[in-house]
Amino acid sequence: MSANVEPYRPKNSVRVITATSLFDGHDVSTNIMRRILQDSGVEVVHLAHNRSVQELVDAAIEEDVQGIAMSSYQGGHMEAFKYMIDLLAERGASHIKVFGGGGGVIVPDEIRELERYGVTKIYSPEDGATLGLQGMINHMIHCLDFSTLPFHELKPEGLSCSREKDVAGYITAAQQAKAGKEGNLSAVMAGIAPLAEKHHPPVIGITGTGGAGKSSLTDEIILRFLHDVEDISIAVICCDPSRRKTGGALLGDRIRMNAISSSPRVFMRSLATRDSTTEVSEALPEILQVVKAAGFDLVIAETAGIGQGDSKITELSDISLYVMTSEFGAPSQLEKIDMLDYADIIVVNKFDKRGSEDAVRDIRKQVKRNRKLWEIAPEDLPVYGTIASRFNDDGVTALYHGIIEQLAQKTGVKLQTTLPRPALKTSSAKSIVIPSERVRYLSEISEAIRSYHQTTREQAEAVRNKWHLLSGAALLKQGGTEDAESLATALIRQAEQLTPAPWQETEDLADSWENIKKAYSGDEFVYTVRGRELRIPLYTESLSHTHIPKISLPRFKDPGDIYTWLRREHLPGYFPYTGGVFPMKRTGEDPTRMFAGEGGPLQTNQRFKLLSANYTAKRLSTAFDSVTLYGWDPARRPDIYGKIGTSGVSICTLDDVKQLYDGFDLCSPTTSVSMTINGPAPILLAMFMNTAIDQQVDKFTTEQGRVPLAAEYTKIRSDVLTNVRGTVQADILKEDQGQNTCIFSIDFALKMMGDIQEFFIANDVRNFYSVSVSGYHIAEAGANPITQLALTLSNGFTYVEYYLARGMDIDQIAPNLSFFFSNGMDPEYTVIG
Repeated sequence: MSANVEPYRPKNSVRVITATSLFDGHDVSTNIMRRILQDSGVEVVHLAHNRSVQELVDAAIEEDVQGIAMSSYQGGHMEAFKYMIDLLAERGASHIKVFGGGGGVIVPDEIRELERYGVTKIYSPEDGATLGLQGMINHMIHCLDFSTLPFHELKPEGLSCSREKDVAGYITAAQQAKAGKEGNLSAVMAGIAPLAEKHHPPVIGITGTGGAGKSSLTDEIILRFLHDVEDISIAVICCDPSRRKTGGALLGDRIRMNAISSSPRVFMRSLATRDSTTEVSEALPEILQVVKAAGFDLVIAETAGIGQGDSKITELSDISLYVMTSEFGAPSQLEKIDMLDYADIIVVNKFDKRGSEDAVRDIRKQVKRNRKLWEIAPEDLPVYGTIASRFNDDGVTALYHGIIEQLAQKTGVKLQTTLPRPALKTSSAKSIVIPSERVRYLSEISEAIRSYHQTTREQAEAVRNKWHLLSGAALLKQGGTEDAESLATALIRQAEQLTPAPWQETEDLADSWENIKKAYSGDEFVYTVRGRELRIPLYTESLSHTHIPKISLPRFKDPGDIYTWLRREHLPGYFPYTGGVFPMKRTGEDPTRMFAGEGGPLQTNQRFKLLSANYTAKRLSTAFDSVTLYGWDPARRPDIYGKIGTSGVSICTLDDVKQLYDGFDLCSPTTSVSMTINGPAPILLAMFMNTAIDQQVDKFTTEQGRVPLAAEYTKIRSDVLTNVRGTVQADILKEDQGQNTCIFSIDFALKMMGDIQEFFIANDVRNFYSVSVSGYHIAEAGANPITQLALTLSNGFTYVEYYLARGMDIDQIAPNLSFFFSNGMDPEYTVIG
């Protein structure tokens, strides 16, 4: 493999779709490959992870790309890639080439079968070893270096908003002709000019600063149009900047545009600015004519992020929106923003950020000054505050009403809306996970720990100095002389006057060590848990009948060392609990996990029974398939069907859960169930709890020969919730950081986690962990042990802070939290949680 492979530079404008397959969050390799594609001059329409074949094919046709590159690490690749080839053929787009990769998941025989079926190339680890990353990308670009125009019949009479391929072809023709690369621009536009004049839909121009959330806000606006205006058809044209050095571009607006994938009434096209020196493509005016000619009812044009002096979009749109955030600096910076003079509507998105209310106030003042609107009240100015990331945000709904009003005023298009109009122009409710007075919680924890260790060092030195003085006095007293007695008295006096002096608490802790040693000197250790006395042997016996202590006590004599050890480590069951919250491990239950998850619930149930047959304790650890992890039901659609029951069990109903754990007494003290599920964790947890309750109801019915009465059922339910043992992972922050199986917004997922914890407290669910704060998966995503520990602990503290903010008590929260770490042993990791 050559270390220096020069990028292949295409002769044509190459565009490619990149994504990971449905229910697949493994996007690291996809991100690496699409970055190399961009560096090689390719325009990459990136869809990110968890994308269906239908979405990829729809996007490929609308974007008029030469190829689709999909990674598939989660199984189901045979069905998915063949389904993609079939769908492209059905849509008359077989010229679009398909590429794939999946590490070692796609084996050589499968690669050959897929390539015979029509996939252009599946890249294997062997290809990576021989060609290198750039070599594989060069091969892909070489295969894609062709014009798509020969595969389109550009007939004006066939141009319609219902024929996406024809619309896409005309857009490509206009863009290429405008750049002087293919065709005659005048000829292309002359053919559609009469249609564009006939259909004259309003154009909404959306521009704003980079990172302001323009795409997310556009998606929310589109969603309201689709739900509110019957049969409306919308064309969305999004511009993103090209890299001047390489010519490549990341066209990533589709990542946030979730509304377009669920509606055939929306057409979207991503444009790279290419040689344009502004925030829009040079061909945007012609492309707007194309979508007008196609008969769309509404056109939305979104620009790349702009600076303070850019306002090109106002020349191309009927109404314009300027989207920004509160982070514009000092109020004087507003005087430099050109769009505050021209925009019909100004939006402060991410209104939940600190300072947003002040930002709206300052912007309204600036707009008033710029436009000399002295007689208009500030709240009547077209300045809105929105939270596009929040479900059904009323600020976005107010903005939607403002857009409809502007459309009526500027274009005469009057759309009837059924959505209630909010009273305010800003979001009324902010989703605050951590109260403002507690936003420094992690810093406070760090400061408290540093202060704690500093106190330990100072007090250890103080108690050591006092011990030295008293020990010296004791030795002098043994001399028996008058001088020795006098010196001993002086040392004792000095010990009593030490500065800093050891606190009484310090001396009590150091003195407690002798009693602790005595407690561990017998044959068994006695302690109490929840009012029950437990007696645990302190020794195990080897094959040679040697007594091996379970707890090895340190042999310190220096009280400073003893105090330091007690404060920094101590024994299991003692603060600071570095060895665990209980003094001893549970007896009568081997720490063996019966890990299973494959096929359907019956198959996994049989596997559980096989694994646990020789153990008294049943510690069932359940892995779910990717369909379940993403909260979907099984289906015959090929890209779903291929992933059912692979790498986990398929579960979608309460009956599935009952079959999964059939034959196991879920309320037995020797049974515990762990469920590795995060996004849909609340639903799976509810199914599990109902399964456990129904088990006991069935048991009662069998034993008593009748169904339980209402009061009896209530007692059964209460007993089940109190006694059932297990863990649900439900670590949504970790999922967002390292696993990519979030199916709800972080705020909503945290709310459900809080609801579950409140339910656990109210129903005395003491033996079940409501969350397993998981560092292991963060390590799998590439974090080193230090980063893993930092993120995991910060996630755990965040859950605690959020629960406290909801009024829960720390002593009721803590028993339901568990942690799952990976111990870093460079270069591998070993699970110790």
